[in-house]
Amino acid sequence: MPEGTAGSTVPRRQLGRYLRDLRNRAGMTVRGSAKALEWSEPKLWRIETGQVSMRSLDVRNMCEIYGAPAELTEALMGLAKETKSRGWWHAYGDVLPEWFDLFVGLEEAASDLAWYENELVPGLLQTERYAAEITRIHVPDLSEEQVDQRVRLRADRQRILHRPAGAPTLHAVLNEGVLHRAVGGTAVMAEQLAHLVYVSEQANVLLRVVPFAAGAHQGVISGPFIVLRFPEDARGNAEPPTVYKDGFTGGLYLDKATEVNRYTAAFQGIWDSAADEKASQRLIAEAARGYED
Repeated sequence: MPEGTAGSTVPRRQLGRYLRDLRNRAGMTVRGSAKALEWSEPKLWRIETGQVSMRSLDVRNMCEIYGAPAELTEALMGLAKETKSRGWWHAYGDVLPEWFDLFVGLEEAASDLAWYENELVPGLLQTERYAAEITRIHVPDLSEEQVDQRVRLRADRQRILHRPAGAPTLHAVLNEGVLHRAVGGTAVMAEQLAHLVYVSEQANVLLRVVPFAAGAHQGVISGPFIVLRFPEDARGNAEPPTVYKDGFTGGLYLDKATEVNRYTAAFQGIWDSAADEKASQRLIAEAARGYED
């Protein structure tokens, strides 16, 4: 069962940013740094993007090469130890793709998620039968036991929406086509759409649908994406917002201010093009009745 912790994800991201900043201040390229450390460039990139845990000794070596002050080196070596803590989702390591591990940790830590989908119901809002069908399509060679594990992982991820304290706010927008794509057949879709109506009654879930009548909107160009924002700590600092785009063979993480701002503006445009929450509930309920006939 989830423990309600982001595990090592936030420390890994923080350490990666510090090390990247030190490298840039030292005027070193990724290639030059990797060569000096006798590492591959992809390894250094994974470190700087917070995708892997770190050993304190490796951090010390990096700090020496970058000319970091002793105090900062000690602090970063301490932070490296925090990158090894394990989140609840590591229990699903056998079926959790390495590239998705980072996203689950970020999702767990987020205070606000702005999620647009044009083909499928967002993972946090999927029923078990809907999720199982999508999993079978995405990875056809999985055994039924592995499918069940992935479905349980998805169900455990959904618990963040029901946390008694610190539950994130989910702003979700679906293209109307999502309601009419019969994933798993009519019974599965009737159940899934009824669930969408039910979960949209939660105070922290704001769900909208972009009707076909809205015509072209920014989501047509952008495709599905998620903007994740994070809470401030006691000092008023927060992890920088991140955009996540899911792909067939991996995920894309964007955290440059220009990228985040562009996707934030796109989401606002999509949100404004959508029907409001009550009208969206009616659209979903109407589509659900079509599967029940």
